[in-house]
Amino acid sequence: MLRNGLEPWHLLIVAVVFIVLFGARKLPDTARALGKSMRILKSEAKAMKEEGAASTAAADTPVVQPTEVLTSSDVRAAASKATATAPGAGAAAAH
Repeated sequence: MLRNGLEPWHLLIVAVVFIVLFGARKLPDTARALGKSMRILKSEAKAMKEEGAASTAAADTPVVQPTEVLTSSDVRAAASKATATAPGAGAAAAH
């Protein structure tokens, strides 16, 4: 029975069943909706490919690593050293 696979009359029967089930008026709308869905799927897939390529390019950029981490006490010590060596610092502290 299925040795020859699908023959043209099989497809004709399937088409008749679709027309009976969905009606002749609904078939163009269904085909249009299917086409629109396929276009949306295609555009989303293309956007995902472009986004993946952009993230790969961003991943190729070098990352700058910090060379030294300063604690708050280091910052305070550097600030006090800078004010002590500044000209006129003694005069401002005296008043």
